[in-house]
Order: sequence, then structure tokens, then C-alpha cells
Amino acid sequence: MSAGRREDVLATLRATDEPMTIVAIADRLDVHPNTVRFHLDTLVADGRAERVQPDRRGPGRPPLMFRAVHGMDPGGPRRYQVLAEVLLLGLAGQRNAADKAARAGRAWARRIAERDGRTAAGVEQSTRRLVEFLDDLGFAPRLRTVGGQRRVDLRHCPFLELAEGGSDVVCPVHLGLMRGALEAWNAPVTVEKLEPFVEPDLCLAHLRAEKGPRPE
Repeated sequence: MSAGRREDVLATLRATDEPMTIVAIADRLDVHPNTVRFHLDTLVADGRAERVQPDRRGPGRPPLMFRAVHGMDPGGPRRYQVLAEVLLLGLAGQRNAADKAARAGRAWARRIAERDGRTAAGVEQSTRRLVEFLDDLGFAPRLRTVGGQRRVDLRHCPFLELAEGGSDVVCPVHLGLMRGALEAWNAPVTVEKLEPFVEPDLCLAHLRAEKGPRPE
């Protein structure tokens, strides 16, 4: 019972505007009705086909009827990295690309961070919250104090393939993400600068406590 046969069942449903019975589909494909029934169960569970209530005309139990759900296949392959590369190339060719990338990262992070409804907190709580935020994104962060200065070591880049060939755009996005999240929380701390790839497996985010209320 291959996936290819399942696609045949779906193609048969898509070839007509009228609902079809299991027997009709089996006859069209020259297979056993149980084979069709098996694949229909999967197609319905995946949202690619649906059961239809038949018209009750005459005695007896009406047969099960099915039709295709029209729309793009939600189970098809995804190529998000290709999309990211296209957008990266488009942005890299613009004037002030780094600033635009940082603003985009900041705007996205603000929108995500504001969802939890949390606002002002102390420096330590805000810093821990930032580390949790970065950990959720896959940066493998570690908070450290070196020479009296707080920093976050980033041991993993979730956009590594893009950053290796476009760090002048991708890294500003990372900086914007951190600053945007802290701004959304109205935190009394900010990321002063981001040093990418100070070692092959390490980027550094340097933190600075804000003096006085942070301007909106």
C-alpha cells in the first residue's frame, strides 16, 4: 500500500467534481475496495479528502462518499531555506542593509515577546529572560561575567548556513532580535554590541544596563 497508490486515489477524486464511492474509485483504479478504503482514511486524516453525506434516495444504508479537498498539499516538501536565501540576497543588495536587517529582527522580536504580557523587570530578571528567549530560538546561550561585564555566549547559530555567507545581514538580524525582545519587556538592560564568530563556534552579545528609564 504505497504512497504512490494513495496519490492515485487522490488524483481520481480530483478528476471529478462529484463525490465518489469507494467502489467507484476501486473500479477506476482496478484495485480492491479495501485498498482504497485504507488510503482514503489517511487522506481524510491528512485533510486532503473529506467524507460527504450522500443523498438518501431509496431504502438501505447509503454508501460512503468522498471528494478531494482542493488546496495546496499541506504534506508537501518545504524549502524555507531557499526562501530565506532569496530574501537575504535581496536585502544584502540594498543600501543600509545591516540597519534594515536589525530593524526587521527587532520588529519580529517585539511582536513575539509582547505576547507573554510581561513588562518591566530588574536587570537580572530581564537578562535571564533574554537567555531563555535565545535558548528557545536555538542559540545555545550561556550567561557569563568577564572583567566585570555581562555577556551572553552564543554557541550555536540557528541560521548558520545563511550566516556563513551573509553575516553582514544575518548577524544584524540577531542583534535586532535581542534588542527588540528587551524593548518589548521594557527591560533596564540592552545589548550594546554583537561580535560574530570571535571563535568558529562562538558569538558574543555584550550587555549594558540602561541608566534611567528606557525611552520608548
